[in-house]
Amino acid sequence: MSLYDDAVLVLKGYEDQPELRDAYLAHLAGRPDGMWKSCEAGHLTASALVIDPEHDRVLLTLHRKLRMWLQMGGHCEPGDISVAGAALREATEESGIAGLTLLPGGPVRLDRHPIPAPCHWHYDVQYAVLAPRGAEHAISDESLDLRWFGYDEVAGVADESVVRLLEATRARL
Repeated sequence: MSLYDDAVLVLKGYEDQPELRDAYLAHLAGRPDGMWKSCEAGHLTASALVIDPEHDRVLLTLHRKLRMWLQMGGHCEPGDISVAGAALREATEESGIAGLTLLPGGPVRLDRHPIPAPCHWHYDVQYAVLAPRGAEHAISDESLDLRWFGYDEVAGVADESVVRLLEATRARL
């Protein structure tokens, strides 16, 4: 199965946010290249909120380009075989934490947001990953900083999309 086919299957099985899910599916139906950064009309991205439920905290990255505290994530790559795998790869690369595991149940949320030209939209498929006990993070080239934040601190440092992702993740836990 191709990454495109996996994305369509994942989205068809996602029962929340039906209008947004349908917009993602329509985008992919009209854009066979809609998985890739080269698609200027917009493309799917995969992200994951790194959580440590034992300590009621999440790991956020201070994104180098955007200068915002965000979950880990980014573009799909040709070697990715699933959207979930792309989210897990991105979370591992950007956090430096080995042994992350996806929270069961598929995507936690969808978040479509505008991005600077030449592209127009990120169609982000958002997952959550569990950090192993005693996880130690390492800052990647894509980050200015990585920091653990208590659940109650996130709204004070991150935008609404991260807050909604945390709320949906906590509901799933």
